[in-house]
Amino acid sequence: MLEQLRQVNGIDPNRDSAEFDLLFENAFDQWVASTASEKCTFFQILHHTCQRYLTDRKPEFINCQSKIMGGNSILHSAADSVTSAVQKASQALNERGERLGRAEEKTEDMKNSAQQFAETAHKLAMKHKC
Repeated sequence: MLEQLRQVNGIDPNRDSAEFDLLFENAFDQWVASTASEKCTFFQILHHTCQRYLTDRKPEFINCQSKIMGGNSILHSAADSVTSAVQKASQALNERGERLGRAEEKTEDMKNSAQQFAETAHKLAMKHKC
């Protein structure tokens, strides 16, 4: 369990390595990620998760590159991208709503014009019928 994690060891912060160690209360595990980049992403997510959900005792991150704990993490970049996408989608929906509103107004105007034309045509037909 996450609460049992005591230490995350990146082994060598100066070398791009996929290896790392996790120390739990009663266990020590050696891990190898697929790539050094995957390890970095895993560390960022693990660090963020620990900061967010562990209140009492957070694990120690040692021998990790400083960018992993920094503010310019992949998580922040992803959050910024999602926020930007949501804002663009919201703006597009607002613009679509405005266009639909204008189309609705034009449709109502056309309906009124058609009714007036029909009434005028009916009056003319009645006038010439007599």
